[in-house]
Amino acid sequence: MQKRFLELLDDAKKNIQLADHMTYMTFPLLQDNRLLFKILEELNNGFLDIINSILQYEYLYKRIQLSKDPKKNFKLFKEKCAPAYKISEDELQYIIQILTLYKKHKKSGFEFVKNGKVVIMSDNLKTETISLDKIKEFLIISKKILKKVSAKIKQG
Repeated sequence: MQKRFLELLDDAKKNIQLADHMTYMTFPLLQDNRLLFKILEELNNGFLDIINSILQYEYLYKRIQLSKDPKKNFKLFKEKCAPAYKISEDELQYIIQILTLYKKHKKSGFEFVKNGKVVIMSDNLKTETISLDKIKEFLIISKKILKKVSAKIKQG
């Protein structure tokens, strides 16, 4: 249990590095917009690992009680943990946006590329778009959050 939060933090770092590599190295080479889905997946996994690392760390030091319900745990992360790790409200909104976008991508029955953007269409015909610029924005935020969390956990 004690090392679990460090493993999760390490996994988050790897996911974010992979997303970064795919964004700045692989994407320009392949020019395939569907690669944006894979980058989004890596960012999603990175954020889930960061959140779980924080929750595990805080639970280990008995500052929080975890639940079997992931929604309750996420609420706990937002309300109690994020402020302690200096994760701003804007950064929280980016986290929620990435997690939501990825969930919509997984549930979507229809996706297509238009004007250099990937369009995700939901069952009620609402659309969400992912662009390379948006992915780069997500990457900047994810690196900033990872840095804050790593510093806080290493400092103890």
